[in-house]
Amino acid sequence: MNLYDKLVEYGKDNYYPMHMPGHKRNPEFSMVNPYSIDITEIEGFDNLHHAEGILLEGMERAAKLYHSKYTNYLIGGSTAGLLTAIAAATKKGDKVLVARNCHKAVYHGIYLNELQPIYIYPQIDTHFNINGGISPEKTEELLIKHKDIKLIIITSPTYEGVVSDIPSISSIAHKYKVPLLVDEAHGAHLGFHPGFPRNSIQAGADMVIHSLHKTLPAFTQTGLIHVNSDLVDYEEIKRYLGIYQTSSPSYLLMAGIDNCINLLMDRSKELFSQYYELLQNFYGRMKALKNIKVLFPDNIKNYGFYEFDPSKITISTKNTDISGTMLYDILLNEYKIQMEMVTRDYVLGMTSICDTKEGFHRLSKALLEIDKQIHSKPKSIIKHLTVNQEVPEMVMTSSKADTCLQETIPFRFSEGRISGEYIYLYPPGIPLLVPGERISKELLKDILSYQTEGLQLQGLQDMKGQYIKVIL
Repeated sequence: MNLYDKLVEYGKDNYYPMHMPGHKRNPEFSMVNPYSIDITEIEGFDNLHHAEGILLEGMERAAKLYHSKYTNYLIGGSTAGLLTAIAAATKKGDKVLVARNCHKAVYHGIYLNELQPIYIYPQIDTHFNINGGISPEKTEELLIKHKDIKLIIITSPTYEGVVSDIPSISSIAHKYKVPLLVDEAHGAHLGFHPGFPRNSIQAGADMVIHSLHKTLPAFTQTGLIHVNSDLVDYEEIKRYLGIYQTSSPSYLLMAGIDNCINLLMDRSKELFSQYYELLQNFYGRMKALKNIKVLFPDNIKNYGFYEFDPSKITISTKNTDISGTMLYDILLNEYKIQMEMVTRDYVLGMTSICDTKEGFHRLSKALLEIDKQIHSKPKSIIKHLTVNQEVPEMVMTSSKADTCLQETIPFRFSEGRISGEYIYLYPPGIPLLVPGERISKELLKDILSYQTEGLQLQGLQDMKGQYIKVIL
């Protein structure tokens, strides 16, 4: 069976998508036959890289909707936007302040531009084992210590919906005349209803990247890059968009972006009011849970979060006799609910304005039924994962590490060596190790213990995690 046939067959099954893309395959938000509108740069349809007509008008509508100074379409996803923003705002060898939990595209941008990263770690919430926000105070502390920082890069909201204090961080960044880039890939829907946090454009960020497809009705790999400040050269943004995006952009994808923007301009109040009511009803029903725990938006202050996006549903099995993986499998196989992501301790669901009352009801009914069949465990017998946030010694940049001779050795014998590879622990998704960093005795011990616990390590070329490339 080929991919097309498999997709068609899957579309006929009764699986409910608690995952991206945000259109949720809802026919109410569908378009015409894609073959009938798939064109190239022909007369009357403009050129994305030299937009003067209909595409320029569409991007200007998007800028008006989000209240940004300039907005451009992304048809290479947020990845293209992040690579563009980093290249446009820095020069080779510059120093940048980077949240350690940034997307791998940020690390690729650092590598490609041979930048020197100064890392800032998010707080860790121990209730759900998820990333918290970035501290404004720590941000300023690092700007004072490193006066030559040229760009600040953070992720907000996180995968699980935690929003950092962007207004304060923006104010601090501008005090030192350093542009702030916010990877808001998971927040394109923010700012359209008082029940959701403001978006980072409204909060003062200089550059903001949105993945429309994650939380809004748009095709996969579509997004927006917003420029909202004179601290960033917009002409450089356009130049790098021409480098990092294809010279043959899909008019289907761009039409999907345009359709999404028009929908929000015409119906955002109606759609978000209905959506927020569905979310409120869902969270209300979840308060009856006895064993399973849900991250409730009205409890965020108890976890030390600045703000929280209620569209993300984090369902914890911590302190119960089932794992996150077991809950994920039960929801998928017994209730035909496909969740977005699973970890050892929790399952994540993503929702949007395209979700239905029936979809929310199916999930809430399933969780209430499962909750009655499981049991809580005494906290004294439960092993909790503590992620080591000790910053590894950076011996060289990742770009420099890539030019060095390397050898592959057993990971357990790598203490003191300089890594040639990334190592991620997921969750929480923060790189434990970046190429060019030294493998300390404590870090090696921690990573080996994570492997023993069966946790998933990513980034190593050796999929089994037994070998690592190190600098000779």
